[in-house]
Amino acid sequence: MEQKPSTLDPLSEPEDTRGLDGKRKRKSSQCLVKSSMSGFLCPCGHPTDTPCLDWATGYHYRCITCEGCKGFFRRTIQKNLHPTYSCKYDGCCVIDKITRNQCQLCRFKKCISVGMAMDLVLDDSKRVAKRKLIEENRERRRKEEMIKSLQHRPNPSAEEWELIHVVTEAHRSTNAQGSHWKQKRKFLPEDIGQSPMASMPDGDKVDLEAFSEFTKIITPAITRVVDFAKKLPMFSELPCEDQIILLKGCCMEIMSLRAAVRYDPESETLTLSGEMAVKREQLKNGGLGVVSDAIFDLGKSLSAFNLDDTEVALLQAVLLMSSDRTGLICVEKIEKCQETYLLAFEHYINYRKHNIP
Repeated sequence: MEQKPSTLDPLSEPEDTRGLDGKRKRKSSQCLVKSSMSGFLCPCGHPTDTPCLDWATGYHYRCITCEGCKGFFRRTIQKNLHPTYSCKYDGCCVIDKITRNQCQLCRFKKCISVGMAMDLVLDDSKRVAKRKLIEENRERRRKEEMIKSLQHRPNPSAEEWELIHVVTEAHRSTNAQGSHWKQKRKFLPEDIGQSPMASMPDGDKVDLEAFSEFTKIITPAITRVVDFAKKLPMFSELPCEDQIILLKGCCMEIMSLRAAVRYDPESETLTLSGEMAVKREQLKNGGLGVVSDAIFDLGKSLSAFNLDDTEVALLQAVLLMSSDRTGLICVEKIEKCQETYLLAFEHYINYRKHNIP
């Protein structure tokens, strides 16, 4: 049988890796491995101390080996099997690709003789630690790349600044009490919301006194959300049918957001419509039920971000332009509008991060 050359130049390339123009052609990863390992076969037993007929796949345990010998050597050391190996022929077996599985002792001795290092084989605990370190390094690099990408995000364009100004002014002109809500708020008396619960026609139980207080502010709050939407140029260009559907879908969401950004951790209250500060149980017993927990939890989360008027305004615009509302006609147009607001929001966040203390 004709044998492959055993003493090829390690730096040479297979003939088919260069084109007629003499330039190297990039191939699959398997071809690249064979190209980079050209001339190297596994040192597990060729008679002339060159590799056997199984091609090497890489540098393993300080020696260029095939996958089979790498795995054999690793298992032998990890399980401490080499003291149990024996040879029927006084350790004189010829080890090659065909015979290497017939004598473990001679195969192991061959691995040692060609330079495979026992001390580089990790036990289970070290292997787990190494894998953990690799994962930690991978996660660290991922975070570094994320931070790097965030730092290179663009600031708002001139068109986006114009849109941001319009949306911010729309919010400020329809947001009760503005930035002075803490000075102008009134705390709902603590006894309100603590009375015996009465049953409503739909089966829910509410505190009638708290419910009465909330109904006084709900209509003006809805009106302000509608006024906010009408001030947005993209919204006014939509068909009336779509405007109604969008407002019905987002009204409660925007009112909840406006309440959540006015969460006060000191008093543990939300300020509704910029005037009525209520506690969690009061809001829950006044008719909102479990929704009150969601709004309070949102308020706690948002308080850590210290959102300004522009960020709140853009969030409201994103909520308003939700293309997944049932029954919409101009779905694609609304989706593009929301994407425009989202990009402006993202770019403004980046601008604020790097320019506003």
